[in-house]
Amino acid sequence: MTQTEALDWVAKLFEEPPGRLTPEMERESIIAWDSLGVLTLMASLDADFGITLSDDELQEMKKVEDVLAVLRNNGSLS
Repeated sequence: MTQTEALDWVAKLFEEPPGRLTPEMERESIIAWDSLGVLTLMASLDADFGITLSDDELQEMKKVEDVLAVLRNNGSLS
């Protein structure tokens, strides 16, 4: 998966228009990245990529880049 595809995946996950998100965007800038959004992110990472994170790891994510880093570190982002 390319970074553009990963950004589109994150955008779809949080119901944002494709192309709106950048790696630098902070969690507070994304309305759907709330407590329910964290659960959605956790479930989607597991279902789509087989990546399991703890609640603490998910809560530490503050930017879109943090999601990209998880994908990159698990071999899902080239």
